[in-house]
Amino acid sequence: MLDLLLITLTDKTPEPEDVKAGWTALIIFLLLAVAVAVLGFSLVKQLRKAQAAKDAGLYGDEPVDRAAEARARAEAEAAAERDERTPRPDDGADHRS
Repeated sequence: MLDLLLITLTDKTPEPEDVKAGWTALIIFLLLAVAVAVLGFSLVKQLRKAQAAKDAGLYGDEPVDRAAEARARAEAEAAAERDERTPRPDDGADHRS
């Protein structure tokens, strides 16, 4: 028991220039990076498919017409812009203090 304690106390740690990273760790790191990239692309693909199915009305929703939505949004923005430029009649009250 005392021998084990003495061995652990006298065992010196290696110098920083004697230690280097191995190729195995680099390969594992690169494989993990590739796996994350593949999972990311797969997630984007599945989300696009799910959005297309939702837009088509496969989940019980009404089918979506993106062109009609864009036209309605453009018309609403144009109407709001016209309202901002149109002078409003004064209510007749004197605003002087």
